[in-house]
Amino acid sequence: MGKLRITWRKSAIGYAGDQKRTIRALGLKRLGHTVEHGDSRPIRGMIHKVRHLVEVEELPQE
Repeated sequence: MGKLRITWRKSAIGYAGDQKRTIRALGLKRLGHTVEHGDSRPIRGMIHKVRHLVEVEELPQE
């Protein structure tokens, strides 16, 4: 299982509350913050919901 690096790039102001909660659930605290998660279906679903607000990189397997 690979890893994903997720960076919050665009403000969630003006977007639905569920999208703001998804940003928080991913562990993102502030604009420009980056987190790493294992590549799984639930994480991919969360990323899909806020794909217009985040930037995602797939990290190579070690």
